[in-house]
Amino acid sequence: PPSPGNRDNAEINESIETAERAGMLDTCQTPSSRQKTTDTSMSSAVTACVPMGRSWHEAYRRVCRTTTLHSMRTLVIDHPLVAHKMSRLRREETSSATFRLLAEELVTLIAYEATRSLTVHPETITTPVAPTTGYELGEPKPLVVPILRAGLGMLNGMVKLMPTAEVGFLGLVRDEDTLTASIYADRLPHDMHNRQVFVLDPMLATGGTLVAAIDILLERGAKDVTAICLLAAPEGLAHMEENYGNRDVDVTVVTAGLDEKLNEKGYIVPGLGDAGDRLYGVV
Repeated sequence: PPSPGNRDNAEINESIETAERAGMLDTCQTPSSRQKTTDTSMSSAVTACVPMGRSWHEAYRRVCRTTTLHSMRTLVIDHPLVAHKMSRLRREETSSATFRLLAEELVTLIAYEATRSLTVHPETITTPVAPTTGYELGEPKPLVVPILRAGLGMLNGMVKLMPTAEVGFLGLVRDEDTLTASIYADRLPHDMHNRQVFVLDPMLATGGTLVAAIDILLERGAKDVTAICLLAAPEGLAHMEENYGNRDVDVTVVTAGLDEKLNEKGYIVPGLGDAGDRLYGVV
């Protein structure tokens, strides 16, 4: 597909409106040269990253919206590199080896925004020139939780960015008839109080698997949960909003793409197929 910077406004608006109908949306662009503009006249804060030379009206149509209606928040990354790698990931002819590499690269790009709210604490450090104040990740350490098996393909990209994070594992399988998820493996701490948790799941389709995973994390005391997905469907976002939109919990979904819909089998359309099979083959 063309670069997000060259996409038709009607196409962009349609994607935004679809996601807003499903839940709350925050689309974030990070052009290389931009100015930040804020409109405080609306009931929710609207911040647009405006590429130099573009009008406010055009930038407003590519809105980066942050609302405070509920604790549920969605961030769709709109960036040329992400669009390019996602296009290669989607291709039917992409091999498993290339798919794994692209998934890892995409997660690292997405994680840059997904980790924006990480807790840090100041500490005094000494440079070769003078003492100054630096920052370290806070305690307890962030926890990264890939959903088996497809989430494993996203793990390297995440720990590459946060090598000091701890890793837990959660195995969930979806019943293809009922589309409900059940647990078959649990390697998570029993006490997660004050933990910031990042859940890795390539596809947010119906949302059943992700909701089941996040419920476990919240029940064990997670401070906040950020779900990192390669692709999402409006139906999955709507299911997430139904479960967390009116609850006093801090849940965020960060995704590289928002697709059109689910088909009758619960697969994202146009999607990229079965992420687990494309990562590791059909076994």
